[in-house]
Amino acid sequence: MSLTATRPASTDPARIAVSALTPSGVTSPQDYLDWYDGCTRRNRTTSTRVPLDRLDGWAVHRETGNLAHVSGRFFVVEGLDVRRPGAAVEHWSQPIINQPEVGILGVLVREFDGVLHCLVQGKVEPGNCNGVQISPTVQATRSNYTRVHGGRSIPYLEYFRDPVGHRVLADVRQSEQGAWFLQKRNRNMVVDLTGEPAPPVHEDFCWLTLAQVHALLGTTDTVNMDLRTVLSCLPFAGPEPAALLPGGAGEFSAAVARSCDEAAPTRHTSAEVLSWITGARTRHEITATRVPLNQLERWTHRDGEIVHEAGRHYTVRGLEIVADGREVARWSQPMFAPVGTGLSAFLVRRVDGVLHALVHARVEPGLMDVVELAPTVQCTLENYVPGPRELRPAFLDAVLDAPAGAVRYDVVLSEEGGRFDHARVRYLVVETDEDVDPADRPDHRWLPLHQLVGLLRHSHYVNVQARTLVACLHSLVGGGGAGAGRG
Repeated sequence: MSLTATRPASTDPARIAVSALTPSGVTSPQDYLDWYDGCTRRNRTTSTRVPLDRLDGWAVHRETGNLAHVSGRFFVVEGLDVRRPGAAVEHWSQPIINQPEVGILGVLVREFDGVLHCLVQGKVEPGNCNGVQISPTVQATRSNYTRVHGGRSIPYLEYFRDPVGHRVLADVRQSEQGAWFLQKRNRNMVVDLTGEPAPPVHEDFCWLTLAQVHALLGTTDTVNMDLRTVLSCLPFAGPEPAALLPGGAGEFSAAVARSCDEAAPTRHTSAEVLSWITGARTRHEITATRVPLNQLERWTHRDGEIVHEAGRHYTVRGLEIVADGREVARWSQPMFAPVGTGLSAFLVRRVDGVLHALVHARVEPGLMDVVELAPTVQCTLENYVPGPRELRPAFLDAVLDAPAGAVRYDVVLSEEGGRFDHARVRYLVVETDEDVDPADRPDHRWLPLHQLVGLLRHSHYVNVQARTLVACLHSLVGGGGAGAGRG
């Protein structure tokens, strides 16, 4: 169902809500299709596997086996030794990406005819399984935007490196995958150009309303991870989504809209939520120690790659990439290639008509502060099924065995294609009537969307998988993602 907001927008949440309920903007559906086809013709990559020790521009350290770029920039693949006393698995070691520099993920927004639009980019990454995906206006590591690679400059970068004089709607450092990155974070930004002249639109960029982006978010491998995380940081919290929702909206969309209202009933106060997170960070003990890559237990070099002895988790492989439409036309790099498709799911339930998501205070070895809020279930099935039942994530069966009518969102999306080769995750929102007692599950709590959005105004509270699900849930206010990606 297509919904259109008709009331005027004044506050930022109202402007965001209007955009999320406006399915047509300055770019028509046909214009978008023509633009996307042009992006796919102009932007192509060809990736060829090469042994890790033959990557051009990369060196294997003689003593440690660590992989590093000869410039000393970009990132290093090294080892991590992890110890978690009392956990189901108390000790393991793994390769990890150490990329200490902070990148920029930025979206320009501007009103056209009173409706907020996002300037998105059609961008291809070497690890994408399907070529071009819809990306932020700017998506760049520090090494890229300072042009260590000697490539072309990045369009629109100036709005984010020096936003003084422009209105900033969001500006916060957020983590990336804590299982694969060592304390990696990016600056997530939304800069509003409303009232300013619209900048020239380069050929691989176009303006879309939030409703148009949300519709794309419901299709497989279309909206990339970096755009999803920035969208989740928008101040989408207030009474406006519910007030602006047309009368024909379904009950579930209305429950999602009410979940955005900071005045809506909650199971826990914000102070209680913050205390719970602090308690989880204090209660869980984890020690992550950097170690040489060539000394990892249960990992081995085989056929020019680094693989787990049981064939699980992921492989570290080398790729040589030839690309059209990129700042650099040819380069080589290591990539992490996950084994299997991931699963990230929120169980949700209505509390007094307000949708709440069951979040998990999850420990990951690469996080800055031990714990971040994660989906109810976050795993790769191949690592747990078959296997000892006691090692399976809590609520996994509740997600996998849910009746079709309880599945409110189901779509496979790609993770970041600049470091991960064909990394894909099935994102699910599953409605349940079952309650969860915090006394039985101390690492789980029911939170409405507005509390998650409040936490997203600050760094390192909500992990990247949960941020994707926040964006997916916001898309359901207008019905853009509902039922999409069912196949």
